[in-house]
Amino acid sequence: MLFRIKFISDEVEGFIREVLIDSEATFLQLNDIVLKSCNYPDDQMTSFYICNEEWERGMQITREDMGTTNVDEDVLIMEKTRLSEFLEDEGQNLQFVFDPFSDRVFYMTVKEAVLGKQLSEAEIVRSVGKPPRQIEELDFSLPTGKGDFSIEDADEDDIFAGEAGFNDDELDIDGFEISDSSELL
Repeated sequence: MLFRIKFISDEVEGFIREVLIDSEATFLQLNDIVLKSCNYPDDQMTSFYICNEEWERGMQITREDMGTTNVDEDVLIMEKTRLSEFLEDEGQNLQFVFDPFSDRVFYMTVKEAVLGKQLSEAEIVRSVGKPPRQIEELDFSLPTGKGDFSIEDADEDDIFAGEAGFNDDELDIDGFEISDSSELL
């Protein structure tokens, strides 16, 4: 059996890809054709989620076992998991996480199940629009709201008390309990 799988992005209007893949292919093979269809390098920890009709995530199928899941949970690895184990009918939904740092995904749907046919290698059957960037640039700068403000330009009051400053007279100590530290030991 073959699956025709369509995927879209909620970030780029007009982006559509469809692939044709054998039901006995692995999720790693589906991963590879998705990356190829978007000209993405194969250098990220991508993963798939099996989703229900409302796109709520269920079982995760990941690139590698990173050892971060519960001992009781099964870890499904793309290379060892066949599509036929989770995909059965038209309308089955999946999410493909292509940017693991920002949890950005493609929304995938099995559009057609073609009985009685086989395919040795997955094919891209439809390619419309430009894909989103694979990895969003992460901004590690601190928001300051002061234009070109930098930590080197700040005095101690700015750093620890904010722009408005701190006034000792405004402190209401009635709500604080002071205890002897020896009682805590």
